[in-house]
Amino acid sequence: MSSARNPQGSPSSGVEPFDVSVGVLALAQELIAISSVSGDEQHLADRLEATLQAASHLEVIRHGNTVAARTALGHDTRVIIAGHIDTVPHGGVGPVRLADGRLHGRGSVDMKSAVASQLILAAQLDAPRVDVTWMFYDQEEVDADRNGLGHFHSAHPEWFVADAAVLGEPSLGGVEGGCNGTMRADIRRHGVAAHSARPWRGDNAIHQLAAPLGILAAYEPETRVVEGLAYRESLNAVKVRGGIAGNVIPDSATLTVNYRFAPDRSVEQAEEFLREMFPGSELVVVDQSPGARPGLDIPIVEALVAASGREVGPKYGWTDVARFSQLGIPAVNFGPGDGGLAHSDDESVEVSEIEHTHQVLHNWLNS
Repeated sequence: MSSARNPQGSPSSGVEPFDVSVGVLALAQELIAISSVSGDEQHLADRLEATLQAASHLEVIRHGNTVAARTALGHDTRVIIAGHIDTVPHGGVGPVRLADGRLHGRGSVDMKSAVASQLILAAQLDAPRVDVTWMFYDQEEVDADRNGLGHFHSAHPEWFVADAAVLGEPSLGGVEGGCNGTMRADIRRHGVAAHSARPWRGDNAIHQLAAPLGILAAYEPETRVVEGLAYRESLNAVKVRGGIAGNVIPDSATLTVNYRFAPDRSVEQAEEFLREMFPGSELVVVDQSPGARPGLDIPIVEALVAASGREVGPKYGWTDVARFSQLGIPAVNFGPGDGGLAHSDDESVEVSEIEHTHQVLHNWLNS
């Protein structure tokens, strides 16, 4: 099958493919052991590409450090199954290890256990009951303008044709529909600099943040029901910046807030909400991504829900299902692990859940 590569992300010759016959747990451990913090996915992408290239039933393409592959069996239905290959920095999570029936390590939840399952199925399923496009992409854990899935779509929109998409975000082994949107905004205050021994000659910009911080402390987030799923919103301060020295009254200060909003709000409505929350503030939106409605009402997704054997829930965090939704492709989250453990120092997932989600995906694509 044909292959297209971006020179910026092309692997060197002799790259070793993964042995997908080792099983999903062993492969997940191997993936976790390979560091791929956002922006440093080259080596992992090289090996993923080599693995997919070895499967004669797949057409493989690469753009930067995003690698995609697809079948061309002529089925009436096509699904996209996607997973990001980057992680947040390692922090105190420690090395990959098995203990007490759980797989520990950075990326065990978010989301290399899911990627291991996807890679095995991509390589081994040469005759699924639907056509499948597999996407393994980089830089999901950073600002939206660096997201590998977005860059891949800009370069190759023809690969984004499907009846539904499944993203391997952690969902406790059940299907989670849609996702909240996310918005980061800076609330800026301006004062007058002065010597800290004579503060009456200045105007402390940091002190001016007391009012918006008080609004945040008193805020009670909403829970909004969208197509039968209850999405919890949140609004929090995530960063404060100001001051230049220990003896200078600061003349500027910035409070950054993060708003996670239900998918029945547009980004425009989310911005309007923030401006109403902080009247009179200089508010500048610095990053935004829309949410996605659940997308559960088509037969192929209903079949995945049934195969999982678990209740459907909402996805509270933002995920790239929103990107697929914007393209008119209904999308859901399905992967092992508790999203509440993602990015934490105790990131881990039950082995039985990895095996469950792998079996569900296998059955769904074959039954």
